[in-house]
Amino acid sequence: MDSKSKHLPLISIITVVYNSVQYIEKTIFSVINQSYPNIEYLIIDGGSTDGTLEIIKKYKEYIDYFISETDTGIYDAMNKGIRAASGDYLWFINSGDEIYDLNVLNIIFRNKANFADVYYGETEIIDTAGKTIGMRRHSTPKKLSWKTFKWGMKVSHQSIIVKKELAPLYDLNYQFSADFDWVIKVLKKAEKIENTGIILSKFMDGGTTKKNLKAGLKERFKIMQKNYGLIPTVLIHIILSVKLLFYYIVNRRY
Repeated sequence: MDSKSKHLPLISIITVVYNSVQYIEKTIFSVINQSYPNIEYLIIDGGSTDGTLEIIKKYKEYIDYFISETDTGIYDAMNKGIRAASGDYLWFINSGDEIYDLNVLNIIFRNKANFADVYYGETEIIDTAGKTIGMRRHSTPKKLSWKTFKWGMKVSHQSIIVKKELAPLYDLNYQFSADFDWVIKVLKKAEKIENTGIILSKFMDGGTTKKNLKAGLKERFKIMQKNYGLIPTVLIHIILSVKLLFYYIVNRRY
């Protein structure tokens, strides 16, 4: 580490993976080739049996923490990552997803006198072949607070970097929307939230939540009701449903 790097925060990047032999390597590449010097890389595997472990072992010299064991789901695995992380910030880039380019962290953290509690940015959607589909349906707000999420997941989980000291464990009562609940909790604690103004990640379309859309939406409704009240949540869902229908008609995706 050079003298100019000593003041830079340590970023714990956590990748959760299970039987993802087709996609894990490109995720690893996007992390270990970052130009930013202070990265702690953790990979949490759920006990893969498809060749994923062999690929991970190829890059063991770049991985600071690795575990492979059965878990109760993605959020249980992500909690293991939080517990093991020792960095100043946490960033979840799960298998199939990628950091947008090799200079993202340098752009965010270099040449700063003070650091925010939360950094967020845009998300590009890619297909399973890695080709761009387009930008995320939700446009990223210029300013962000926990109240912003009454209108849905306005920032992708892959495009938000948070101080570890603000990060709770994921609530395992939620199988598909614990990330929504988690981000709201973080934003409630955060005092300084910075819009990076750049694309932070590439998100691979067709994840667990999308495959379980109905169950995920039910969980999200409960989370929104808990934070924003029943009547506002019902009214907002009517508006969001109309917007989603219009978006689907125009773009043929949601």
